[in-house]
Amino acid sequence: MKFPTFSKGIHPSDHKEFTNTKSIEFMPLPNEVFIPVQQHIGAPDEPIVDRKDEVKTGQVIGRSDKYVSSPVHSPVTGKVKKINNFLHPMGSKVKMIQIQRTGEDDWELLKHPEDWESASIDDLRQLVWDAGIVGLGGAAFPTHVKLAPPEEKPIDSFILNGCECEPYLTSDHRAMVEMTDKILTGMSIIMKVLGVENGYIGIEDNKPDAVEAMNERVQNLNLDFKVMALETKYPQGAEKMLIMSVLDRKVPTGGLPMDVGTVVNNVGTAMAVAEAVTEGKPLVQRVVTITGDGISEPKNVLARIGTPLQSLVDFAGGLSEETAQVFMGGPMMGMALHDLSVPVIKASSGIICSTESRVKKMQSYPCIQCGACVDACPMNLVSTRLAKFSENKQIDAMEDYGIDSCVECGSCAFVCPSYIPLVQWIRVGKYRVNESRNKQAA
Repeated sequence: MKFPTFSKGIHPSDHKEFTNTKSIEFMPLPNEVFIPVQQHIGAPDEPIVDRKDEVKTGQVIGRSDKYVSSPVHSPVTGKVKKINNFLHPMGSKVKMIQIQRTGEDDWELLKHPEDWESASIDDLRQLVWDAGIVGLGGAAFPTHVKLAPPEEKPIDSFILNGCECEPYLTSDHRAMVEMTDKILTGMSIIMKVLGVENGYIGIEDNKPDAVEAMNERVQNLNLDFKVMALETKYPQGAEKMLIMSVLDRKVPTGGLPMDVGTVVNNVGTAMAVAEAVTEGKPLVQRVVTITGDGISEPKNVLARIGTPLQSLVDFAGGLSEETAQVFMGGPMMGMALHDLSVPVIKASSGIICSTESRVKKMQSYPCIQCGACVDACPMNLVSTRLAKFSENKQIDAMEDYGIDSCVECGSCAFVCPSYIPLVQWIRVGKYRVNESRNKQAA
């Protein structure tokens, strides 16, 4: 059977067998948490608590008045120990709020409607903002902004992203199997806010139990949603690829899904919306996959934001002696870690622990003009030229060759026989282009 898909892309081994049948386990409450004040795209928050303040679970501890931003909340009941710079998973030290837990959860819930279906759209959108909900697929874009498209860009369709195309990760997969009703409630709330009736659920065909679970509940609840099994191919879960696969619409260069009448949200985001609107709980926890051949007991866990990654690793039995590398996120777009004291953040979908046998130590060689990167790129870019332009700081050439269109999926680097770090050079190039634009605008 042929499943809908997009052109090009790659087929890496998915390695999901470690955890795709493992039920989600609840992590014990952490004794100490570290909450970065910026876990989202947009303006950073400022702490609104001080050292020694007592806080409740769900209490706002940092926020910004800027529209493109998202507040952060305490994931435990405790006392503020420090507000200082601590190591972030991205590798730098950033401002965080350190909280020492003093007891079990004493919740400070958000004011939420008794019946969300009769609530106003403005109230629901504000509740999503107040709950600190961002895209949990990895982008961490504030969800309330996505749910307020400009009037000149009418939305007619919503896509729930259940692809989870990154190898190893299974947190969304297990959530779709185990928390189906909560996800569908979140999707219904999002569609009400957007004012759309056409709802689609895109799931890669390597998750047949998730497709079955979603289909069964959609029919039992008499929901007018279409569940679509899509070809397992990377990066099927990237917004632009998903829109092409589901709706056969091409997002223009430099454009957004709203430019083709669509909004896309991840299943984890939909769950967070449901918890905020129906239970008054802000985003203080998420499902995380702990996996790989370098961890003793691979698991899917529900963990509080701010929990040190070492605690998750310990909960999964600890690292094996042969473990050579630990990633946060997927192996294609994630970040290698050198310190497990860093905290779970809103964008932490997984921790991948690999042994020496799975870690390739590669030396780069000159480009052989094979065109493999061009054949793989879902955005039809010439990655090797963009990388060379970036290396040589050729700003105009990078713009002419469409560097802004790169989704940084890593497909080009994955297939490169010369092991050129193409996506890393393109990221550097984007930084240099933006730096040049800022200087011109100043």
